[in-house]
Amino acid sequence: MIGHDIAIQTPGACLAMKASRRKPPAKLLLDSYRPIEGVLDEMVDAHGEPRPAWRQFIAAIEELGAEELQARFARADQYLRDSGVYYRVYDRDGANEREWPLAHVPLLVEDAEWTEISAGLTERANLFEAICADIYGENRLIGDGLLPPGLIASSPEYLRPFAGVKPAGGHFLHFCAFDLGRGPDGRWWVLGDRMQAPSGAGFALENRVATTRALSDIYGDMHVHRLAGFFRRFRDALTGMAGEPAGRAAILTPGPLNETYYEHAYIARYLGIMLLEGEDLTVTNGRLMVRTVSGLKPVTVLWRRLDAAFADPLEMRAESRIGTPGLSEAIRAGTVTAVNALGSGILETRALAAFLPGIAQALVGKPLDLPSVATWWCGNEADRRQVLENFDRMMIGPSLSTRLPFEDDGKTVLGSSLDAEARAKLVASVKADGAAFVGQEAVTLSTAPVFIGGFLEPRPASLRVYLARTPDGWVIMPGGFARIGSSHDNTAIAMQRGGQAADVWVVSQSPVRHETLLPDDRDGFKRNLPGTLPSRAAENLMWLGRYIERSEDTTRILRAYHVRLAETSDPDMPLLADTRRYLEPYGIDAETAIPAALIGSVDSAIYSASQIRDRFSPDGWLALRDLSKTVHRFSRQVKEGDDATRAMTVILRKIAGFSGLLGENMYRFTGWRFLEIGRRIERGIQMARSLAWLTREDAPDGALDMMLEIGDSVMTHRRQYARASQSSLVDLLALDPLNPRSVIFQLDRLKHEVAHLPETGERGHLSPAAKDVLRIHTALATEEPGDLTPDALNMLGDDMAGLYSSLARSYFG
Repeated sequence: MIGHDIAIQTPGACLAMKASRRKPPAKLLLDSYRPIEGVLDEMVDAHGEPRPAWRQFIAAIEELGAEELQARFARADQYLRDSGVYYRVYDRDGANEREWPLAHVPLLVEDAEWTEISAGLTERANLFEAICADIYGENRLIGDGLLPPGLIASSPEYLRPFAGVKPAGGHFLHFCAFDLGRGPDGRWWVLGDRMQAPSGAGFALENRVATTRALSDIYGDMHVHRLAGFFRRFRDALTGMAGEPAGRAAILTPGPLNETYYEHAYIARYLGIMLLEGEDLTVTNGRLMVRTVSGLKPVTVLWRRLDAAFADPLEMRAESRIGTPGLSEAIRAGTVTAVNALGSGILETRALAAFLPGIAQALVGKPLDLPSVATWWCGNEADRRQVLENFDRMMIGPSLSTRLPFEDDGKTVLGSSLDAEARAKLVASVKADGAAFVGQEAVTLSTAPVFIGGFLEPRPASLRVYLARTPDGWVIMPGGFARIGSSHDNTAIAMQRGGQAADVWVVSQSPVRHETLLPDDRDGFKRNLPGTLPSRAAENLMWLGRYIERSEDTTRILRAYHVRLAETSDPDMPLLADTRRYLEPYGIDAETAIPAALIGSVDSAIYSASQIRDRFSPDGWLALRDLSKTVHRFSRQVKEGDDATRAMTVILRKIAGFSGLLGENMYRFTGWRFLEIGRRIERGIQMARSLAWLTREDAPDGALDMMLEIGDSVMTHRRQYARASQSSLVDLLALDPLNPRSVIFQLDRLKHEVAHLPETGERGHLSPAAKDVLRIHTALATEEPGDLTPDALNMLGDDMAGLYSSLARSYFG
C-alpha cells in the first residue's frame, strides 16, 4: 500500500513563492527548484541533489540558460504546429482540435530501474492474458471463487458473443499499456491497465521527435534508448500474423472525429499499414474484406483503435455507425485476428484490481512485482466495511468504470472532500448497492519538472508504458508517454483537464544501439508492390484533386475581376457585371474580396485530405494547411480591387506550391492516379464552361482578354496567333494538345491515367470510365474551333462532369 495518510490534494502552499514573482537567478534552475514537502520528486532527492539519471541533463540545461531553453522549446512547439499534431477535446462547445500540449522537459528513468519495470509489466501482461482466456474459456477463476460471477456478468465490457471463442492468433492480447505512478516510498504502482485499445503510442513518437528537436545536443550526448526498434518488431509481428501477400494487416479507426485520430494516422503512416474505417470493410462468406479499387481483398489482422462495443452493430451496439456488420462472425470463424481481442476491455474494469492479488497468487504463485493501487470491491461485505470505516481516505467510484479516477468526469470522489449531505448520500448508496462501488487508496503521485516562465516547477506525473507481443514474447517500449499535471492537483494530469505530455528517456550508462524501422542490410531487400488502395481513400484523393483545381479556377476568375475593378473603379462595367452574373449560380459572390465559396473549396480540400492523413506526407499537409490559413486570414483583412488582386496572386502561388509538391514528390501508385484524375476532370470542366461563357457572341468587350488570363495563356497566344478571336481562343484552350490548360490536354491525361487503373470488368475490356473518356476525347479531337459553340462547350463540360459517375460505379461502390 502506498500509505494510509496519503490523499489527492493541492500542496501548492509548500512552494516558497510563485515563479511569476521571481526573477531568474544567474544560475538557472536547480537552486530555484522547490520540491513539494512529503512528495517524492523524480529529479532531485530529499536533499535537493539531482538523482543519478538527471545529473548530466541538469548540467546541460544549466549551461544553456533560460533564454536559450525558451527559444528551443518554442521551436519544438512550432514543429508540432507545422506537423499538424493535435488532439480533440469534447466540451460544451462540441468537438475542438487543440494543439498538442508538449511538456518540454522529458521524464528520465535509469536503465536498471526500467529493467525492473519491464519485468514487472511482462509478468502482469501474461497474467492478464491468462485471465482473459479464462473469462472467455473455462471460467475456473469463477469456479474457484477468485472472481465473482456477478461482477463479470454485469460488466458492459463482457461480450457474450465471444464466450468460448479462441482467437485465431492464439492470444487475446497483442498490444497493451499500463499507467504507472510512483508513491512517496519510491515504489511504482499500476494506476490503470489499458487492454481495450491503448492510445498514445503515436504521440510518444511525436513527443520524442519534438523534444529531440529542442534538445538534440543533450539527447545525442546521453545514452537514451531509441523507440524505433519497438515499433519495427511489432510491425513485423503484425505482418507475420497477416500472412502476406494473401492476407493484410490494417488499423481500424473510428474516424477523424475521434480524439486521437491524428495518432491513428501517424502510426499507420509510420508503420506502412492501411488505416481503415468501419465502412471500408465488409464480411463475405465469413471473411473480413476491405473494399478497394481492385475489388474485395482479405484483411487477416485488424489492429482496432475503437472500443469493442462499437465494432459490430449486428451483435453489439446497434446504433454504431463506425463499426463493420458481421465482424464478430469473421472473428468466430477464425479468419481474422483482432488486436486486441473483442471483449478484452473487461480487463480494464476497476473492480478487477481488488481480485488481482488472489488471482496472481493462484496463477503465478506470488504477489505481482508491480501491483495495482489497493482496491476494495464493495460487493464483498468485508471490503465494504473496510471502505466505510476508512471513508475519508478512500477514492470511491463506480466499480465497472474502465477509466482512471481522474478521467471519469467527477464520478470518483475522495471521501474527505464531501460535505455532510453528499457524504451521507454516498454512504447510503454504498450500503444499498455495494457491488456498484469500489474504494481505492488515494494516491499522491511523484512530481517531475516542468519549464514554466524560465523556471523548473514540480508537477504531478504518471507514466504510460507500452508492450507489444512478438513471436519472441513481449517487448517493452524503452520510453513511453508521461502525463504531467497543469497544477499540483493529481487530477490535472488528464489531457482533457489541461494536462501536458512529456517524452520519457530511458538512460543507460553505456552507449545504446541506434535502431531504426529499417531491416538489417545483411538481410537483403525486396521491393514490395504498392499497397492496396481502399475505395474510400481513392474517392477522397479524387475529390482533393477536384477541390484544389476548383479553388484555383475560382481564384483566377476573381483575380481577373479585381484587376479590372482596380483599374476602372466601376463595378457596373459590363464585363464585371457579366462576371458577377456568371459566378452567381455557383454561389460565388465576386463583390466580396474572398467569397465564402472559395473558402469552402479550400476547406473541402482540407476535409478530403484529413480523411486520408495516413497517405499524406507531412510536407503536403503543411502546405495545404498553410493555404487554408492564408485564405481565412485574407477573408478578414482583404478589400476589393487592388488589395484583392494581390491576395489572389498569393493564393495562386500557394496552390501552385501545393500542386507542385504532390506532382513532384508523390509516388505514382494508384492513389496518385485518382488524385490526378480528379484534377484533370475539374480543370476540363472549368475550362469548357469558362470558354462557353467568354466566347459567346454577346460577350462584353474585353471578354477574350479575360479568358486568356483565366486560362494562363496570354503569352502563348501572343506567340502563336496574330490576334485574339473566338476561334483562336477555342483552338488554344480547347483543342491544343500541347497546352496544359486545354480541355484536350486534360482528356489526354485522363486517357493515360484511367488506362492504368485496376481492371474492374472482363480482362482486356475497357472499363466504363475508359470508354467514356475515349468517347469524349475522340469527339473533341475531330472538332474544329468553329464547331465548338457555347452550347457545345457547355455540353463538353457536362460530359466531363459525368466521368465522375463512371468512375464511382467502377471503383467507389
